[in-house]
Parts: sequence; C-alpha cells; structure tokens
Amino acid sequence: MNPPNKTRIYLSPPDIGELERRYVQEAFDTNWIAPLGPNVDGFEQELAAYVGSGHAAALVSGTAALHLALRLCGVGPGDEVVVSSLTFVASAAPVVQLGASCTFIDAERDSWNLDPALVAELFEARAREGRLPRALIVVHLYGQSADIDPLVELCDRYGVALIEDAAEALGATYKGKSPGSFGRAGIFSFNGNKIITSSGGGMLVSDDAELIAHARKLATQARDPAPHYEHTELGYNYRMSNVVAGIGRGQLATLDQKVAARRANFAHYVEGLGDLPGIAFQPEAAWGTHSRWLTCLTVDAEAFGNDREAIRLALEAENIEARPVWKPMHMQPVFQEAPMVGGAVSEDLFERGLCLPSGSSLSQADRERIIAIVRGCAR
Repeated sequence: MNPPNKTRIYLSPPDIGELERRYVQEAFDTNWIAPLGPNVDGFEQELAAYVGSGHAAALVSGTAALHLALRLCGVGPGDEVVVSSLTFVASAAPVVQLGASCTFIDAERDSWNLDPALVAELFEARAREGRLPRALIVVHLYGQSADIDPLVELCDRYGVALIEDAAEALGATYKGKSPGSFGRAGIFSFNGNKIITSSGGGMLVSDDAELIAHARKLATQARDPAPHYEHTELGYNYRMSNVVAGIGRGQLATLDQKVAARRANFAHYVEGLGDLPGIAFQPEAAWGTHSRWLTCLTVDAEAFGNDREAIRLALEAENIEARPVWKPMHMQPVFQEAPMVGGAVSEDLFERGLCLPSGSSLSQADRERIIAIVRGCAR
C-alpha cells in the first residue's frame, strides 16, 4: 500500500500554464467549440514552423497521424513495413490495421534507436528477393533522435517511404533540425504524458502539400467538395477540436522551457546516481540534442546489488511512479509471429532499463527524494 501522507510523483504529468487557459477561454468566448477553428489553424502553422516542415494537420492522436501517414504512403494488404522494435505498440498497430505486416528491427547502443546497419542488411536482402518493403517507420525514442541520414539514403536508394514516429521527440534535434521533418511524413503526439500535451491529440507533418491536404480530407470523413455530403472514398473522424488545439498552442509556446527543465532533471539524476556501480544512463548521441522527455537508465544487477524491478518497487512503495523501458514489439504476444532482425540489444534494454519521473514541473525536493530511494537500493 502506498504511504497516504506522501504525494504521488508521476512519471510525466502535464505542466499547464495560463496561456493555455487564455486560448481555451477564447474558444468559449467565440463559440468555437466544434472541431476546427482558429486554434486548429494556429496550432498547425506554429508546430510546422517549429519543426521546420512545410505543412501540418492537427488530429485526434499521434496514432491517427501514423495511420494516415501509412495509408497515404500506399500501405495496404500484403505489404511489409519495417518498424523499430523498441517502442510502444502504437508505432506498429496501424500497420496491421491496414492489412500489412511488420518486420521489426533491433536497436543500437549509441541512441537506443533502430540500427541503420540492420536496416541496410534487410533492404539488401529484400532487393535480391524482389520484394522491397513499402515503408520504414523509425521511432525517435524517449526524446532521442535516431541516426536519420543513413535511413534517408537507404529509403531513397530503394524507393521505400520513410515515416518518422517522433511522438516522443518534440524538442529534440538531429544535426540542428527537428526529427519528424526528414521523411515523407512525420508524426507527433500530445498525449497527457508527452513533453507538451493538449490532453490528447497529434500532428501529421510533411513537406508534401498534397499529402497533408489529402490527410485533412480523410480525417474529416473524406467529404468531397459539394453542398451536400458526397464521398468517393472512405475516411475517418480524426480532426482535432478547437478547444484541444488551444491547449496545444499554449503548451507549444513554452516547449523550449519544458525541454530545459527535463534536461535539468536528467543532469540532476546523473549527479545524484552516476557514481553508483552498475548504473548507466541512456546516452546522448553525437548527432543531436536529446530532449530527455524521459530520463532512462539501465541497471547491472550484479554490480548494483539489486535489479531494475527492485528499484521500481521501492519507488512505488513510496508513491513514486517509475516504469520499465518499453517491452520490444517482437516480444509482445500480439506480434509473436512477426519477423525480427537482431533483438539482443532491445531485449537487454528492456530487461535492465528503467524510466524515472521526468516531468518539467518536477521539483528539486522530489528529485532528491527519488535519488535517495534509488541509492538506498544499492548493496
């Protein structure tokens, strides 16, 4: 049972300010409560400008954005889509929902993201077989950009659509640019636990104006331009509301401060725990800036004297939320038949990895409380 006198510390709670309230109040004052409206237009323009993409479509979730990206890249029944294995299930589920199949790729140690060398091996093998994948979904994990340049080169060479799942990486950089802006399409999430949140919602971005225009049509039940309801294709109810977009606009205005706060959390954890034997943190790859959406570490149980789960349970006993690193997709029962390239790295990271509370509103006192509990687990 959690201690009743200790306030719960969550892994990544929302951090809301007054600007969000103002945008939402404007939506009420002007009666723009229905889907679409000035906040939706503003959020799309401001997010596209921030990440350096030409166009954006605001949607109900990052998963919806990925679903539309896959469909608009031609993914359908019988196609193969290559996906990072070390990720949340939402990175892979839309592939199957479109009738295609997933092939998963292992991570590399430098960033914990998918290994471009393994992608190259797979593409070369598929080219010899005469059956190239339709798309590659690269996930930028925990606020760390994957190594994008070799993936762009591979996808261009083999004619494979590159889709970036940047749901966890808003505010990160790759060689000075934002992840999500390199492929045919990129997706972002504003779920309640993300670095900025609109309580829900997502964004599809692309430099392809036609792709985004078609995405907006599909996301609005694929209505054709007519005074009556005319449909020549089937779509979805995926558009973001004007109220939700108002929250997102206010959050986006303070994104840089939120990134700075989360990077400060990471620095404090490293200072407080980095001297412990068996503790190592997710590295920051040389190619960019890690937003530290979550601070993640690995535990060598023999050197530390306890395993990752013992630390997690010790924190939970003190009403503090911590979570294991994502369980790789190739280890999930729902994907047990899916092909996997490699696997040892992502399996090891799941076995030993732990995510610590990382919210941008986390206080120094809370961080010190967490550090003391982790240190108390060492033997």
